[in-house]
Parts: sequence; C-alpha cells; structure tokens
Amino acid sequence: MIERDRSQPSGNRGAPGARAGMRLVVIGSSTGGPQALQTVIMGFPKNLPCPVVVVQHMPAGFTGALAERLHGMAQVAVKEARDGDMLAPGCVYIAPGNHHLRILDDTGGRRIALSDEPPVGNHRPAVNVMYESAAHFGKDVVAVILTGMGHDGRDGMYKIKENGGYCIAQDEATCVVYGMPKSVIDAGLADEICPLPRIAGAIEAAVRR
Repeated sequence: MIERDRSQPSGNRGAPGARAGMRLVVIGSSTGGPQALQTVIMGFPKNLPCPVVVVQHMPAGFTGALAERLHGMAQVAVKEARDGDMLAPGCVYIAPGNHHLRILDDTGGRRIALSDEPPVGNHRPAVNVMYESAAHFGKDVVAVILTGMGHDGRDGMYKIKENGGYCIAQDEATCVVYGMPKSVIDAGLADEICPLPRIAGAIEAAVRR
C-alpha cells in the first residue's frame, strides 16, 4: 500500500515552500506526453527530495483529470497546479490547460504563478515560459524534455544551461514524436539522452548529486 499524505494535491497555499538550494525538476512534454509522464512519475520514489513542475500541451479541462489519474497511480503526490501554490518536495504540479506557468521566488520559498497571457509559439501553457522562469534558480534546476512536436522548450533550455542547470532529453527510439527532444539535442543542450524507462532514475540521480 502506498503511504503518503493524500491531502497534498488539494492545494498547499501557505505551506512551507521549497527552500533555496533544494533541487527543482521541470518537465516539458507534448504529443505522447501523458503516457510518457505516467512512466516517469510512476518511477519516482515516495521520498523524492524535491518538487516537480510539468508543462504538458493539453487543453483546459483535461489536465485536472490527468493529474488525478496519475495521483492515484504514483508514489508521489500529483496535482493540477493552482496560482499561489508553494512548491513542496515529493509533489508533482501539472500546469492547467490554457494557462502559462511560472516559478517565482517568495519569502516562504518557491511558488507557482499562473497567467492567461497570449500563447507563446502557439502554446499556452508553453514549456519555454516555465523553463525561462526556472532558469534563474541556476544549478538547482534539472530540466527534462519529453516527446512532442515542434521545438517548444529549446529556447528556455538555452537559458537553463547558461545558468548552470542540468538537462535530460528523451531519446528518439522511445518518443512518439521526436521533435521537442530533437531540437534540444541538436542544439547541444542535453547532458543526458535517455530512453523513457530510464528517465525517472536519471532524474533521481541528478537531484541527489
């Protein structure tokens, strides 16, 4: 039986946030992403020592159901992100459809800010928006790019790498669409290129270094 705090996904506004120096995992995905995210998130141990923030290209109304389904399967807590959520270790936050997501510093830690600003590269949420907001956390960041069409995430990954973050990209053989990872890999930004079944382990190794 999975042992964890089932109340976590209902919201953690005002809860202690992820402190400075704690690792932060940011994941971007699109076509084929829900199944890829399931594989990755189910691979996380219940004692994952950092928060995970996800942008999946998906319409409004679908991301909540995705988060609820993954929460019922995983050892970590999974929730649809809400504006003002304070990031906590061992919790996965999925950006709601039709909202950009940024990660900001706050007096209590790191928190999520949502907006309905115009789409970026035809996407809202956009991986680039999340990555660019995470870049200023420097070496604390482990950025992951999964299966998806196009190149959303590449520009934000440049900024993450410029600030000392670590990049894990899904390999071509296990992608449904080898677009977003290819754009990152071709730009020379990937520190690791992993088949999907190995990505959860690669993330855990990176955050525990």
